[in-house]
Amino acid sequence: MTRFSERTLTEVRATETPQASPARPTATLTLTSAATAVALMTYTAPMVALPDVAADLHTPLSAQAWLLNGTPLGLAALLLVAGSLADDYGRRRIFAAGTLALGLTTALGALTSSTWLFTLARIAQGAASAALLASSLGLIVHAFPSPRGRLHATGVWGAFVSGGIALGPLLSGAMPNWRVSYGVLGAAALLVAVLSARFLTESRAPRGGRPDLAGAVTFGLALVALVAALTLGRDGWLRPPVGLLLLASAVLLAVFAAVERRSATPMINLELLRHRRFLASSASGLFTGLAVIGLFSFLPALLQQTLGMSAMDTAWLFLLWSGLSFAVALQVRRLAGRVPPRRQLAIGFLLHAAGVLAMLGSLDAGSWVRLLPGLVIAGVGSGLLNAALPLLAVESVPAARAAMGSGAQQTFRYIGSCAGVALTIAIATSSGGGLAHGADIAMMVSAVLALVAAASVAGLRER
Repeated sequence: MTRFSERTLTEVRATETPQASPARPTATLTLTSAATAVALMTYTAPMVALPDVAADLHTPLSAQAWLLNGTPLGLAALLLVAGSLADDYGRRRIFAAGTLALGLTTALGALTSSTWLFTLARIAQGAASAALLASSLGLIVHAFPSPRGRLHATGVWGAFVSGGIALGPLLSGAMPNWRVSYGVLGAAALLVAVLSARFLTESRAPRGGRPDLAGAVTFGLALVALVAALTLGRDGWLRPPVGLLLLASAVLLAVFAAVERRSATPMINLELLRHRRFLASSASGLFTGLAVIGLFSFLPALLQQTLGMSAMDTAWLFLLWSGLSFAVALQVRRLAGRVPPRRQLAIGFLLHAAGVLAMLGSLDAGSWVRLLPGLVIAGVGSGLLNAALPLLAVESVPAARAAMGSGAQQTFRYIGSCAGVALTIAIATSSGGGLAHGADIAMMVSAVLALVAAASVAGLRER
């Protein structure tokens, strides 16, 4: 038996020992889903309000990537760290702290007066969202120990990821201005934080030793450097700051690997990287960020600038994509036992590619109607992705490390998102044929990335 198998069996057996009071399944699923929806609404709210935010804060075009990339930077840097700490320190504690912090930082974001202050608030929102998103699935696994219950719960949670993505732009477009929408979202997060402290049950991984704080610090700094380099790179990859940040990220990742090999209770077992299901989970998260989130984060702004659509009209149009994603993710759990998560992911990526290719030429023709078939197809694909990703995340690691598994996958997802947003903006705004032509090129790149993702996930079969 390999060392990885021995450790895995030890951790799985450890979960059979009760470590906390019985969980409240309904309350757990309700509150984690509500907090997840609020976090994703905060993430997507600037998508349709980007032109207004940029005008209000006097943000030049070269810096608009930061307005979108602040939250994914905080998410990418702290998701794995937050998941590991949640397993060790207590999932309810990390979840409630993250939800409270999200409420406070979102409310403060409404009061900012400059691009950098807004970006710092968005980074803080991402860090708070990391805490609640990573601990959510750990709480769900504890509350739903049976495979059938876990399948149902992760399906609902994944649907609320889509629901939050759908409602964020609508709320932002419906409010008098973007600052009011941030105030509303901040209040909603604070309410969920209060209810979480009252109704959730604490749980943690039953493993001894001290939490891996050295690993948490080195990994978090490495990802901050990487995401900052990806965002700055759109203005020139050969500039010294970009090179120094990439070098710092590589050095810190090497230090992190050395720390993890020496730690008795590592933040992440590096031998998981030899496990194909874990690799499939991580690759799927990365390409979801690159191909899906990267394109759809900036496409609403492109519609407003090329077709002259209002923020509210854009939000309603994108509800077709995100609303279908929510409905599909909610119903996909009925496929349990017939279509494995890995196959669902491959189909989801293929549908995204088909949908995006169907939208080519729409902006150049000045017709939002031509977008509709593509938004429908891509929405179904996104629903399949959002339903399968959380289930594969918790299935790819021992049950005792569910929060860590969720954090690992979502870390790759938001690293991909930062790179995808920066890539989409760079392609769309640097094309000599104008924004509409640049949008077509960005769509083709997104479709190619989705096809690569489908092939990668299909190729990572279990041995």
